[in-house]
Amino acid sequence: MRERSIWPAAIAVILLLVALPVAVVLDLRDFTHQLSERQANDISKIITDIRTFYANDVVGRILQADPHTKITATDNYRDVAGAIPIPATFSLEIGRLTSSRDNTVRYEFVSDYPFAGRPPHNLDDFQLKALASFRADPNVQTLEAAEGGWSPTVRLASPIRMTAACVACHNSHPDSPKKDWNVGDVRGIQAVSVSQPLSQGSIGFHYLFAYFAAAIATGVAFIVMQWRQSRELALVNGELKEANNFLATVSLKIAKYLSPEIYKSVFSGERDVKVTAERKKLTIFFSDIVDFTATTERMQPEELTAHLNEYLTEMSHIAISHGATVDKFIGDAILAFFGDPQTLGPREDARACLRMALAMQKRLEYLQVKWRQQGIEHPFRVRMGINTGYCNVGNFGSDDRMDYTIIGAEANLAARLQSIAPAGGIMLSYETYSNVRDMVDASAGEQISMKGISRPIVPYLVRGVREQLRDDTVITEMDEGMSLTLDTAGLDPARCGASTGCPRTIRGD
Repeated sequence: MRERSIWPAAIAVILLLVALPVAVVLDLRDFTHQLSERQANDISKIITDIRTFYANDVVGRILQADPHTKITATDNYRDVAGAIPIPATFSLEIGRLTSSRDNTVRYEFVSDYPFAGRPPHNLDDFQLKALASFRADPNVQTLEAAEGGWSPTVRLASPIRMTAACVACHNSHPDSPKKDWNVGDVRGIQAVSVSQPLSQGSIGFHYLFAYFAAAIATGVAFIVMQWRQSRELALVNGELKEANNFLATVSLKIAKYLSPEIYKSVFSGERDVKVTAERKKLTIFFSDIVDFTATTERMQPEELTAHLNEYLTEMSHIAISHGATVDKFIGDAILAFFGDPQTLGPREDARACLRMALAMQKRLEYLQVKWRQQGIEHPFRVRMGINTGYCNVGNFGSDDRMDYTIIGAEANLAARLQSIAPAGGIMLSYETYSNVRDMVDASAGEQISMKGISRPIVPYLVRGVREQLRDDTVITEMDEGMSLTLDTAGLDPARCGASTGCPRTIRGD
């Protein structure tokens, strides 16, 4: 959708950019041609009018005059037989002729000292300014001005200076308003005006008008297209937001059924969701609540559900914090393992698993006290088994439904070790014990045999924790009818009867 929307707009913009100089050149060519044609036509009309005036009022009058009549030049030539107009009168007639037509070019011959009997000239600001400038400074030869807005006019004025013949005529003529003319005085001005009405000149810019019309149409189309696309994108974004919210809700719900490590690997794309498995060396953890069936008979269903969920939640948090992959909950039992999908190596995986088991037992001590305070006569006690060995790990099931789990005799061995562990105890296989023997004190038990495992199996029961791993400032001991909690950090060494501090352990059977 994006390519279909961008490319037409990009092509339209490129065409408009290319078309602009072409439209300007074409319009300038046509405008220059039209302007030149109009001015040439106006000049042709002016020359025709001058030639006609010259033929009728100059040559015609001479030809019509009596051969014995003296030809004279005078301002009132029409009243004198055989007379022809003087230059000033001729210029006035030219101005009259050019003003009688609607031309773009006009000629004006004006003065502020008209002869008696002639109508006075109504001088405008430009004419008055030109006369004052020419008379104030003899070096000023021309004066130019631009006037008008919608019909711009360019006016060019030049001075009419008195010659010796003009001075003699004007100073002696009875109709002259001024008798003291000198050679070089400014008698008046002659001005040429060229106008080009915008309404006429703009007609020549049809290419630019067409270009701007196309640009406006393209811009409007582009805006409409962008508006439609923004609406479509808003709708799509709204749908995507709803879909994302739905998927986020679903994924959060799915996460409740998966181990965090599996959830992250699946949703990040690191692990393919297909039926496959591989053989790896894992450390398997299995735990079970002692006498769970008997305990359930003494509790109400709601109470049992609440305590069991609290227990499983607490244990799951500890397992996840230590990097375990929680495989499944089998009723009250927990199956977890280390080594997949992430591993620190067989030795570190085994040590992490033991730390997790010790943390679980430590947390259970606190929970047992809490549950007793809540009225539970026989709170949960848990036994645990840990084994290290090769298992098949991966997705097992069908293409429609599968389960990420482990399969193999070594997993069954972890369950068997759990079953022979005492309440609150941790039973290790030799393979696990060999990796953690510097962490705990453990005693070997009687050999057992397992179906699917040919070697004899020696279980090791964890009896205590090495000093560097101890955190037993709070010691909790329980037995039938007894619950003891001892905070050694709050005891006075003198009252303990020890010179170096209170004892750090309480050993007993």
